[in-house]
Parts: sequence; C-alpha cells; structure tokens
Amino acid sequence: MNGEALLEVRDLVKDFGGLRAVNKCSLSVKRGTITGLIGPNGAGKTTLFNLITGFYKPDGGQVIFRGEDITGLPAHRVFHKGLCRTFQIPREFKQMTVLENLMLVPAGQRGENPFYSWFLPGLVRRQEAEIRDKALAVLEFVNLIHLKDEYAGNLSGGQKKLLELARTLMADPVMVLLDEPGAGVNPTLMKQLVANIERLCYERGVTFLLIEHDMDLVMNLCNPVIVMSNGEKLAEGTPQEIQRDERVLEAYLGSQYRAVMTE
Repeated sequence: MNGEALLEVRDLVKDFGGLRAVNKCSLSVKRGTITGLIGPNGAGKTTLFNLITGFYKPDGGQVIFRGEDITGLPAHRVFHKGLCRTFQIPREFKQMTVLENLMLVPAGQRGENPFYSWFLPGLVRRQEAEIRDKALAVLEFVNLIHLKDEYAGNLSGGQKKLLELARTLMADPVMVLLDEPGAGVNPTLMKQLVANIERLCYERGVTFLLIEHDMDLVMNLCNPVIVMSNGEKLAEGTPQEIQRDERVLEAYLGSQYRAVMTE
C-alpha cells in the first residue's frame, strides 16, 4: 500500500425532496486496500455508491477518481474508467448462460458493427474467441466454471454474487464497489467470495470499497473501516480502533453489536 488516494469524495450532497440522504460527505480510499463502509439502514451508504458510480447526480460536491473529476458522469462512462460496482440484489441476465453474461461485458466488440460482421467476419470470430477465453479464465478464478452453461437465473443467491464479481472482472477494473456482498450467501460460498476479493486485491492490485452489515466479515476482511451515519462520515480507522470507538458502539451501532465487536 503506497498511501495514494485512488478515490476521493469531497463534500458530496444528495437530496431527495426534503430528505438529505448524503450530507457533505467526504472520504478517501487508498489504492491497494479493502476498505469497509458500515452504517445502519438509512445512513446513506448505497446512495453514496450511486453518486460515485454515476447512477445519481449529486446536488453538490465532487468525486475524484485517479486524479480525474468524474462528478456526474453517466454510469457507463464511470464503468469504462475502471470504477465498477455490484448491487445488493444481483442484476444478471436471467435467460442467458453464465458464460454469455460475462461475454457481454467488454466494450467495443466488432460483432456489434455490421461492417465487421459483413466484410471482416474473421476478425469478429477471433475477437469473440479471445473474449470467450477470458470469460472462461474468469469463471475458473471465481469457481463457477462448472456452471458456465447454466442459465444465470437458476443460480443460488451466493452464486449470483460470484457471477456479479466475475462480470466486473471482465472489465479489468481498477476499483470495485461491492454492495453487501455477504447478504444471502451461505458460509461456503462466502469463504470463496472473501478469498477472491483478497486475491484480487493483494495479487492483482484491485482496490475495493464494500458496504456490509456482517460485522465479523468487515472486521476480518477490511482495513480501514469507514463509518457513516445520517449521510455523513462519523469515524474512520482500523477495525480495532472502530471496535473501541464509543461513538460507533453507542450512538451509532447500538448495544446489539457491542458483544460482536468487542469479543
């Protein structure tokens, strides 16, 4: 970790009518980290993700990624800059196979252009073969290769989370935002997902920011941990520092998490 801020959020604001969902929120994510973002329902975490990745336009503030101001860019442009995300509820193409879901991701495919299809079909076939090979390698990496010909809609909840991660990898991401990757995932698949995240970060240099309500997962996987409350950053630190922060334990997380976080 070199301490470089890969993502910077500066005084970001988002209002929905009379409700301020994100209130001058500022935070940064360092390159090469797995950073956790925790908070109660309604804290503004998913709204913040939507602002960063272009699904919502902010009412104020800036988003800086790799030194470039990307504030308000549409989601597809943010995606192609190497900043990708997953969702709480996976958004797979249900009537397509697992392999086909991955092969759709790369941009600029020649087969989408009638000129290449009509006059240079060999180039189209070669590119499709390259994309297929890459998709198979990604499925091997996330342990879904045995399901490559299965319809995506038939996967379990945990398998769909792995598929979402695989789809982001097809875009060669610099950074991935994960929205509750542990939700609805059984312990076996959760171990696979965690192992994949760690390998991608520490072996391939992919930076992660993840929202999660599973405190055990956050405290074991993430460093640092950022705490949001009422649309603002409440605290930031190592898992150990967050566990000892009275604002987090009492005013924010509540007594139901004290036993989990202080064991």
